[in-house]
Amino acid sequence: MTHILIGYARCSTDKQDLAVQKQELFRLGVSDKRIYTDKGFTGTNRERPGLDQALAAVRSGDTLVVPKLDRLARSVPDARAIGDNLASRGVKLQIGSSIHNPSDPMGKLFFNILATFAEFEADLIRMRTREGMAVARSKGKLRGKKPKLSERQQKELRRMYDTGDYSISDMAEVFSISRPTVYRTLSKTAQVTLTKGLYDHPKF
Repeated sequence: MTHILIGYARCSTDKQDLAVQKQELFRLGVSDKRIYTDKGFTGTNRERPGLDQALAAVRSGDTLVVPKLDRLARSVPDARAIGDNLASRGVKLQIGSSIHNPSDPMGKLFFNILATFAEFEADLIRMRTREGMAVARSKGKLRGKKPKLSERQQKELRRMYDTGDYSISDMAEVFSISRPTVYRTLSKTAQVTLTKGLYDHPKF
């Protein structure tokens, strides 16, 4: 029986590129036709269709190949569940150049140790991110989302609206913003209380 290599690659956001991971899988001997991917799915999200397809593709004696363990799982329970699944089906796991047999006691132990370190590393990254944001806030560098219009532009938009000569679409085009942004800006810049609802304006 011919044993085959099934590859899996994942990136957490649509903006990230899978090219590097695919090149590594090619280097490890995985055919392009046998590489399954997930894009825009986090490691903590178990709903990964590409991974499900890869797990369904492997048979007894085959090897599931991933560039790094954190591409496969980011929590110990998830990694252990995948390892148990592979072991029960007689499938080996290859992480980079290292091949592990989850059904072997030493292989299973090593797999769990790697998963623990992967989860620990992810926790450290989250902790450093939170600490960095806290420091930025304390220095006044993290002030939330920047307004689409400057204060001066908001006042001008309000003035244009009050003349009654411009429609919402006109103002949206002039300031290169969406109609909802125009509504929000008008509501925000109302000096006291609009005597007439925004949506009742004859130009809307």
